[in-house]
Amino acid sequence: MNIQPLADRVLIKPAAAEEKIGGIIIPDTAKEKPLKGEIIATGNGTKDEEMILKVGDTVLYGKYAGQELEYDGEKYMVMRQSDVIAIIK
Repeated sequence: MNIQPLADRVLIKPAAAEEKIGGIIIPDTAKEKPLKGEIIATGNGTKDEEMILKVGDTVLYGKYAGQELEYDGEKYMVMRQSDVIAIIK
């Protein structure tokens, strides 16, 4: 990965959105933004806040958290560590 987040930011690959619910196909415009993803890269933290997330963690994050970006045809989210709600074990 050629993207390295700075300070207390993390790079997340969002989980795929649910395509079908009970036999009904959901159009792209009606799909909810995924709230779960995998940490792809992390910053080093700040002097006030150490980085506790690590590459490979599966996390939950807020619906409107972070900034979306596209790199090499893949969609990612960049957000502060504090925007991550929980780590899924």
